[in-house]
Amino acid sequence: MQIADLGDVQLHYALEGPDDGPVIVFAHALGTDMHVWDDLLPLLPKGLRVLRYDLRGHGRSSCPPAPYSMGALVRDTEQLLDHLNLRECLFVGLSIGGMIAQGLAVKRLDLVRALVLSNTSAKLGMPHMWQDRVNIIRHEGMAGLVDVTMERWFSRSFRRSDALPYWRDRFLAQSIEGYAGCCAAIAGTDFYTPTSGLRLPTLGIVGSEDGSTPADLVRETVDLIPGSQFALIRRAGHLPCVEQPQAYADLLAEFLNNTGHLVRV
Repeated sequence: MQIADLGDVQLHYALEGPDDGPVIVFAHALGTDMHVWDDLLPLLPKGLRVLRYDLRGHGRSSCPPAPYSMGALVRDTEQLLDHLNLRECLFVGLSIGGMIAQGLAVKRLDLVRALVLSNTSAKLGMPHMWQDRVNIIRHEGMAGLVDVTMERWFSRSFRRSDALPYWRDRFLAQSIEGYAGCCAAIAGTDFYTPTSGLRLPTLGIVGSEDGSTPADLVRETVDLIPGSQFALIRRAGHLPCVEQPQAYADLLAEFLNNTGHLVRV
């Protein structure tokens, strides 16, 4: 267990791979933690220096009182990368992690060499929608959202599988305060203008059965960045790295190769 004390927040992280390897950073989705990447990591090309971390209010990171701002989540990531002296990363952001990726690239282009925006958007939903979610969990706990979340997150076939209970239990174990804090951050975010100013290699990924960020929404965001690429993973929902890890890894490997990020420096 590795903890970075950043002052107002302590972030749990895992940094693996050779010291001189090209850096790839993974930021997870709302209501999950760094374990969302577990099945994917063994399928990645060898020699990478891989950083995963739990967002504030998630996993084993500390949980400051809600609400949070997107600026605070971006700053957490910025400070973690500075703390670990990591630069020129390929940043993979899933859902809220993809919003953080956009904000970080706009703020600190020295930290981000290329982007993978997975199942995410420059703006996601209306503020009242996120407040409704917060109201539900404040009154009913995470159980009040678990069924509809599993339906949005996963394809029909996955929801019938033996794998679903694991993710259901992980969602139920999520901190109410952390989830509410990040809902507020998403509600207050509109990155359409700043993201449209980015000029760096970008790959968009989405599952064909994503009930949270439909393919058209993800494509619209990725298209803001000139020269970006877009990929649809069939038979997957909001967490394609969980449902289709090999397909996800293949896309990442190709993108890593195309951007020259597999070459050690």
